[in-house]
Amino acid sequence: MLRSFNILCSALLLLISGFTFAPPVQADPMRSEAVFVQDLKSTKVLYDKNSEDARPIASITKLMTALIVAEAGQNLQTKITISDDDIDRLRHSRSRLAVGTALSRDDMLLLALMSSENRAAHALARYYAGGLPAFIRAMNDKARELGMRHTRFVDPTGLSADNVSTPRDLIKLLEAVNENPLIQRYTVNERHKVTLKNGRSLTYNNTNRLVKNDDWAVQLSKTGFINEAGRCLVMVTRIDGRDVAMVFLNSQGRYSRIGDAVRVRNYLEKNIDLAML
Repeated sequence: MLRSFNILCSALLLLISGFTFAPPVQADPMRSEAVFVQDLKSTKVLYDKNSEDARPIASITKLMTALIVAEAGQNLQTKITISDDDIDRLRHSRSRLAVGTALSRDDMLLLALMSSENRAAHALARYYAGGLPAFIRAMNDKARELGMRHTRFVDPTGLSADNVSTPRDLIKLLEAVNENPLIQRYTVNERHKVTLKNGRSLTYNNTNRLVKNDDWAVQLSKTGFINEAGRCLVMVTRIDGRDVAMVFLNSQGRYSRIGDAVRVRNYLEKNIDLAML
C-alpha cells in the first residue's frame, strides 16, 4: 500500500511539474537571418537570432543620417537643391528628384525617412557644414557616442554595402531616434506630397505598409534593401502597453520581414508575462 501511495505521489508530482515548468510557446521560425527584439523600458531581450553579427544595413542608415541632420541645428526651411553629385552611380537606383530640384531641408528629411529617397539623403549630407566628409565623420562619431561598437558608415544613403552594423547596435540607434519627435513622426508618415517649382506635384508613400495598418501602433519605422543586405526592417511599436524595438536584417522574400514582425508580435501576445518582465 505504501508503494502504491509513493507511485501516486510521484505521478502527481510529474503532473504538477508539467504544468508549472512547461516552456512558453515558441515563436515561429524567422525568415530574417538576424533578428533582435527588446523591451525598451526594461531592456529585456525578447527574441535573439544572430544579434551580434555585423552585416550591411542598407537604408536603415538613413536613421543615423536623420539624427545628424536633426542635431546639427540647421534651418529646416532652407531650400537645398539636388545636384549631379547626388546621382547614384553605384547601383543606379532611380529617383523622381531630378537634378535642379529645390526643396526645403524639412521636405528632404521627410522623403529620406518615409520613402527612403536616396538623392534627398545625399543632398542633406552634402549641405552639412564641412560637406559630405564631415557628415560621414559625424555619423561615425555619433555611433561611437551611442556605444555602437560594431557599426561603420561610409555614406549617408545605405547604398554602400560597407555601411554595417549589428542588430544589438541598431537597437541603440532606435533608442536615440525614438527620443526625437520629428524623426519619429516622419518615419511613420503615410503619404507626403511635394510641389516643384514648375507647379508639378509628386506624391510619396511610406515603404513600410504596417504604418497604415490600424492593428499596429508603429511609433518609428525604417526599411532598407540592397542585394548584400537583403530586405531589412527596424521598428518601435507598442505591444501590450510596452514599447518594443524590433530589428530584422537580411530577410529573403518581398514580404518576409513584415511576416517576421507579425510572428514576433503574435509570439509576444501569446506570452504576455515574457513581454511584461
